[in-house]
Amino acid sequence: MYSMTGYGRADYSENGISLTVELKTVNNRNFDLNCKIPRAFIAFEDAIRKTVQNYVKRGRIDLFVTFLDTRENSCNIEVNFEKAVSFYQASEQISKKLGIPNDYTVSSIMKAPDVVVDGATNDLTEIGDIIKQVVKNACENLNQMRKIEGEKLVGDMLNRMQTIKGLADNIALRAPLVAQEYKKKLQARIEEALQDVKYDETRLLNEVAFFTDKVNIDEELTRLNSHICQFKDIVSLDGMGKKLDFLMQEFNRETNTICSKSNDIEVTKYGLELKNEIEKVREQVQNLE
Repeated sequence: MYSMTGYGRADYSENGISLTVELKTVNNRNFDLNCKIPRAFIAFEDAIRKTVQNYVKRGRIDLFVTFLDTRENSCNIEVNFEKAVSFYQASEQISKKLGIPNDYTVSSIMKAPDVVVDGATNDLTEIGDIIKQVVKNACENLNQMRKIEGEKLVGDMLNRMQTIKGLADNIALRAPLVAQEYKKKLQARIEEALQDVKYDETRLLNEVAFFTDKVNIDEELTRLNSHICQFKDIVSLDGMGKKLDFLMQEFNRETNTICSKSNDIEVTKYGLELKNEIEKVREQVQNLE
């Protein structure tokens, strides 16, 4: 199981080429990659994205690429003379049409789009494989950190599951006593009110039976224990963060029902402690891939 939070870096420096790839990830419901790469690397963006997707299934990923080319042919300035002539001719036509002097200079021509280009960008296709390999290495380093963090989260969540199981067991022990105490209190109130007058005990038993059915939480406790077992099975698998997130919603649903049915201060106290532990686990689950 991987955490969605992590950092990975890989470097390459050989034959005048220096390349650094950094990855930073945080939690997100879906896969969201934000590439911050040199303009010359736009052609490789799709390959970079597919490489990252092989290692990260979901989360917000910021990818940074730093590139330095110090090869001898890296400064290969090329001039597109056809465009330069076209821009100058256009300036002459504007000057004659408007009757104003033509102040178009060589510096102005050089600033025109695509007149002066760096021919070295044409050679970047040679390092496409290098870029993919460095991205792959960065992803592997990222996953090492994410796995360590994920294992810590899983260990803590399993400990909290033991606490949740203990609270559920306490509720299960307390729940049968609620109806018994209700019967004693109701009987005492009736006897106090009627004193020596004989009352219909069948009516009393019917009232207790109705109350018992109303506050019965056996089904909720059974499902809660089932969810605990499912959690322990799922948490050992990779890429199940979303499934665990849905399962935690079920934990909350059962606990809310227990609290709403509760007519006993002890059961309510355990129920509130349950909600607190479940919320802590849910927050951690949202950091798992």
